[in-house]
Amino acid sequence: MADKTAKRGKLVVVGGGIAGVSCTEQLASQFPSEEIVLLTAAPLIKAVTNFKQVSKTLEDFDVEEQPCSIIEKKYPNVKVIQSVVKQLQAKEHKLQTENGKELHYEKLCICSGGRPKLFIRDSPHVLGIRDTDSAQELQKRLSKAKRIVVIGNGGIALELVYEVEGCEVIWAVKDKAIGNTFFDAGAAQFLIPCMDTDKPERATPYKRTRYTTDRAAPTCAPSAEHGKPNQNPDSAEKLGSALGPDWHEGMKLRGAQEVSRRVHVEYQCEVLKVYTAEEFLNSQHESQESSQCGLYPSSETGLWPVYIKLTNGKTYGCDFIVSATGVTPNTEPFLQGNDFAVAEDSGLKVDDHMRTSEPDVYAAGDVCTTGWDPSPLWQQMRLWTQARQMGWFAARCMAADLLDEPVELDFCFELFSHITKFFNYKVVLLGKFNAQGLGQDHELLVRCTKGKEYVKVVLRQGRMVGAVLIGETDLEETFENLMLNQMDLSAYGDELLNPNIDIEDYFD
Repeated sequence: MADKTAKRGKLVVVGGGIAGVSCTEQLASQFPSEEIVLLTAAPLIKAVTNFKQVSKTLEDFDVEEQPCSIIEKKYPNVKVIQSVVKQLQAKEHKLQTENGKELHYEKLCICSGGRPKLFIRDSPHVLGIRDTDSAQELQKRLSKAKRIVVIGNGGIALELVYEVEGCEVIWAVKDKAIGNTFFDAGAAQFLIPCMDTDKPERATPYKRTRYTTDRAAPTCAPSAEHGKPNQNPDSAEKLGSALGPDWHEGMKLRGAQEVSRRVHVEYQCEVLKVYTAEEFLNSQHESQESSQCGLYPSSETGLWPVYIKLTNGKTYGCDFIVSATGVTPNTEPFLQGNDFAVAEDSGLKVDDHMRTSEPDVYAAGDVCTTGWDPSPLWQQMRLWTQARQMGWFAARCMAADLLDEPVELDFCFELFSHITKFFNYKVVLLGKFNAQGLGQDHELLVRCTKGKEYVKVVLRQGRMVGAVLIGETDLEETFENLMLNQMDLSAYGDELLNPNIDIEDYFD
């Protein structure tokens, strides 16, 4: 590689989230003499810290918010510009920003993430949780709240419901069990008792530096326009990248009540209608229908600020509603006038080199959708682990193209793997952990010790293809090897999860 040099021209990355920053750092390392431009809508970026390679595919890391200046100091060849993309002219290899800049690029990587899928827009009573600003707004509103309604069943909803104290929580999920994105009903039953018990005291105080958005003073490139109202109608959603895996750490998510925790789950329902107090009163007078509106009034008037009617016929009054119903790829600024292939989920379709259908334009993270035939044990999920992997791999592919070198699909795409924490339990997901796409052609083995661990493996034709590990099981590396090796386990039957057998020693 020493005798090869990169073609001259700008390398531009759009997005200050995990995918964008990972891509930028990798490019800056590979091309130390080339200027790398990182275009971000927010004054804070997301950086991966304390990275550990737990096993062949499992990664564990923290996500830290940092001022843009930190990445510029770490990599002198990186220039950060804070602004929103106004238009992409892919044929001309040109980007227009909302602060009037025009950027010419040779290679571009779009890592603009996703925006919240709010079930209702423009309501002062509905808060979408996506970035740091919205999390801080949640904390502020929660301090005066007696009851909130949480809509959604993904990771943010799971964490929020567990973390909130001093406030009644009504949790509406569209599925038969909580955490349907990550768990089956058995794992959900294992976790449900955690909602009725006090959270354990944290062993150590949270010490990581936290930064707040100062809209009065620039923290990135001097040319960025801070504090200027964004003319884009979706600007509120685009300002700030996705929350990291420990977004609630160090935040006081406490309501206005003395009660510690009170969570009520409404299953298999969605939002039918949202009422203001006045609209709710009028509807009650007109219909005379009985509604479940609460155990106590919100104020002396006996009315809550907002009411929500669910498809199961129940209506709840509350102080505000949290919409945690996932994200949709943030592609709008890039589509007009261009010819991108867009997937059914609205993501920019990419090939196995993270290339979009437009020449010299790559994409990574939540904004993209994989368009190649995946490994039998891998699937795309819009999680921070995949955002880091995609951003890093996209940079490798951009570099290989510039240097005219071959690059193969990275090993991280061989087996889906994810480490996280829910309800204070370590959670490891491997392969087809929820039997995704397997139909009836699989069997499950489960081991559960109440309050300690939940282990589920998915077998297909005697071979392990997926697993859910909740608690300190220490089985993740062994199970990962069994999936990658596709060893026939038919002879072991139920003994595979026998707690009296040290399976790690047995197979290692």
